[in-house]
Amino acid sequence: MDKIKPGLIGEAEMMVGTSDTAPRIGSGRIAVLATPKMVSLMEEAALAAIEHLLPEGKQSLGTHLDITHIAATPVGMTVKAEAELIEVNGRKLLFAVRARDEMDLIGEGRHERVVVTAASFLSRIAEKGKALKAR
Repeated sequence: MDKIKPGLIGEAEMMVGTSDTAPRIGSGRIAVLATPKMVSLMEEAALAAIEHLLPEGKQSLGTHLDITHIAATPVGMTVKAEAELIEVNGRKLLFAVRARDEMDLIGEGRHERVVVTAASFLSRIAEKGKALKAR
């Protein structure tokens, strides 16, 4: 975790296709980039900033989003997301995130992730799954 410090930046990019629109994923009726797709791209940018620096067996999980989606993006336009690590508090990582299409800033906000030990996390999920099957 010594390499995980504020100032790290990650990026992600996508071209908006018809499968990325609000009607296709059930989040609206107008065929523009769906908010959940924009948020996913922002999370991908956060991963790009830090995942390659995490120690073996560690990974990060998204735990909180505070995002605004302020401009629509049509099918065929490219969207780029950027995440900058702005705070490290133990296992918690806070990112400033932004997304832009070819013309406008389309979204921005904060995204929090927590670093976990993958094996322990998967073990807890397996126990939760067993409890579901026992019902």
